Amino acid sequence: MALLKTAVARISLQHSKAILPILSTLPRYSSTETTNLKEALATAIPQHRQVVKDFVAKHGKDVVGQVTIEQMYGGMRSIRGLVTETSVLDADEGIRFRGHSIPECQKLLPKAAGGNEPLPEGLFWLLVTGKIPNDAQVKAVSKDWANRADLPSHVVTMLKNFPHNLHPMAQFSAAITACSSESKYAKAYSQGVKKTEYWDSVYEDSMDLIAKLPTIAAIIYRNLFRDGTSVGAIDPSKDWSANFVSQLGYENPQFTELMRLYLTLHSDHEGGNVSAHTCHLVGSALSDPYLSFAAGINGLAGPLHGLANQEVLIFLRAVKKAVPEAYTVDQLKEFIWSHLKSGQVVPGYGHAVLRVTDPRYTCQREFALKFLPNDPMFKLVSDLYKVVPDILLQLGKVKNPWPNVDAHSGVLLQYYGMTEMNYYTVLFGVSRALGCLASLIWSRALGFPIERPKSFSTELLQKMVKK
Repeated sequence: MALLKTAVARISLQHSKAILPILSTLPRYSSTETTNLKEALATAIPQHRQVVKDFVAKHGKDVVGQVTIEQMYGGMRSIRGLVTETSVLDADEGIRFRGHSIPECQKLLPKAAGGNEPLPEGLFWLLVTGKIPNDAQVKAVSKDWANRADLPSHVVTMLKNFPHNLHPMAQFSAAITACSSESKYAKAYSQGVKKTEYWDSVYEDSMDLIAKLPTIAAIIYRNLFRDGTSVGAIDPSKDWSANFVSQLGYENPQFTELMRLYLTLHSDHEGGNVSAHTCHLVGSALSDPYLSFAAGINGLAGPLHGLANQEVLIFLRAVKKAVPEAYTVDQLKEFIWSHLKSGQVVPGYGHAVLRVTDPRYTCQREFALKFLPNDPMFKLVSDLYKVVPDILLQLGKVKNPWPNVDAHSGVLLQYYGMTEMNYYTVLFGVSRALGCLASLIWSRALGFPIERPKSFSTELLQKMVKK
């Protein structure tokens, strides 16, 4: 048993609690009033490099968690093994972007003229620099992305030639990978750029990729669902989300506001989820941002990660079909119990980390209460929120009976006319680029090494526990 403790690092939780106050004192850097995001980042990098260097020198041998055999077989749940600077997920509070909760971000981040939802450009500035941007800084990012949005001709040709039976996410991933031909990082690496300067070209690639993603996504949407009509030209006077909505073929200002909220909420959820971790892992091999993020997108395409809101909609339709139009709460409860007893789950409820209602769900609920309070599907979502958690608690097997972000997002998209469910994960992917690529920039800035954890066989573990 002593060997097992050494080999799989069973670590004292008491030591980890001693470190947390130190972590909380790490400074948030104040960038200058420059509207150039790269300049603001260049100011922050040397400061944070020194903080990390000093911190590791002083506490590098301290322990921060424990690893059990159960966790090794159980998807490595709750194992503390990654550093992600952009966001941290608290089980009882939800996600914090650079220390700011979602309600705080909604209040503090700049909005479009006449709008009430935060602009994703502002969140990206926050994720990259650690500082809330002003209006001018956000407008500069919008303009920069608009200027970088053109696609290579070979990518456009490839998108046009994809068969219609190829899933939107497969098309999305392939197009992102094909954009690797434009990688400034790959070129710099081949020319022997210094390791301390990797972040510069990774930043450039990340900005280029984020700028191009809405156009790639819109072409896929138009090809599959709008008879291949043109996405039109980028308007440099519009923000990132407004251009995306226009390229998709929608003009409803409320839908544009929803897209700003959606792209902000789905951007980052610390580093352990499949898409973020995959992007980080592949990036640790010094693959360029296009290849790294495409790998993350392939993970996001999996049913257990990015397809959840589709499953929620399918479930909601099953509920509507099974209960009367003027259903009662008791009839709804009866259906849920029957559904659970048949061995099925209630999609949109529960989370690997959260133990409260997902704040991202709450934000979307507030949006629905404002703009679609009488929508029948929203009413059903609201009524399920009243009954499902109590039922799941009665089962006694569920750690988190509360709704997550997926319990609501599909209903909002359907309301504004985007009914093509197998496309929803592409929207998720456009948003997730903000968090994945902000983290990738910092991974190269901090010189993180290639990721290579130790694995064991069942036979070896069995031998270890006998000693």
